[in-house]
Amino acid sequence: MTHSLVTGANRGLGLEFVRQLLARGERVIATCRQPERAAELTRLSGDYPGHLTVMPLALPDPRAIAALMRDIEALDSPVGCLINNAGMLVPDERYGSIEANALQDSFAANAQGPFLLTQALAPRLSNGARVLNISSGLASIAGATSLFSPSYSISKAALNMATKLTSIALADRSIVVIALSPGWVSTDMGGANASLTPTQSITAMLRVIDGLRIADSGRFLAHTGEPIDW
Repeated sequence: MTHSLVTGANRGLGLEFVRQLLARGERVIATCRQPERAAELTRLSGDYPGHLTVMPLALPDPRAIAALMRDIEALDSPVGCLINNAGMLVPDERYGSIEANALQDSFAANAQGPFLLTQALAPRLSNGARVLNISSGLASIAGATSLFSPSYSISKAALNMATKLTSIALADRSIVVIALSPGWVSTDMGGANASLTPTQSITAMLRVIDGLRIADSGRFLAHTGEPIDW
């Protein structure tokens, strides 16, 4: 039986992905930086014995990725769905005062980490697997109308290119790789005024994931399944 792997799984969208995947009977590997502090994941492990494995992962640290690969190999089970959810947003950015480290950290978390993790995990992905890179409508160059959160927008646009390149690299194994926007969601990152709850967003995205076909690989989709202009 295959596993689904969710990064950034200790809160927000990642945690809701884990909840809903477990609720429908799937086996899940949930990763986060400090599993010992992930109280809700610990509770879910008790609620779903044998179905949830929590592992440490600090992206994009190569040593952390290598350690995760060893742990996954020990499970002796392929990964059928990889959800690259972990990411970051630098709050209150203003053009003219954006710092280099904000761009560097955003690129590392939002583009470099998912790309390197997928590359390392590729031998453990099952043929026909699904890879979901959680992107954002803010990554759309065609749709850009404001200067909101430049570091986030730039790094997520880079993630979109990583998505396209990965889809080409894994095409011969019928692995579908897409960039998927969750919409504006009321998480710590999205804020209280967002139009979607995590439950609504994840329910919609799982519906999209379930309906993916090989022709969808390399696309940029909204949580509704509608295409987003690059």
